[in-house]
Amino acid sequence: MMDTIHKLLKEILNITLEIKTKYPELYQFLDETPNTIPSGDNTRVDTIALENYLETLEDMLKSYRQECK
Repeated sequence: MMDTIHKLLKEILNITLEIKTKYPELYQFLDETPNTIPSGDNTRVDTIALENYLETLEDMLKSYRQECK
């Protein structure tokens, strides 16, 4: 399970860095994504939350690339 979490976090970091470096105009909207990693005192981040967040980032980047063509 830790390997899966580590892999997901690495993928999230990579796509976030890609957005930040190649699409800085899109980077500003990351805080506004409808599906984010949960936070709070009693919140537990699990693989499902990370997978959902990664999918949201991938979809956002894909949509943006298609709009820019």
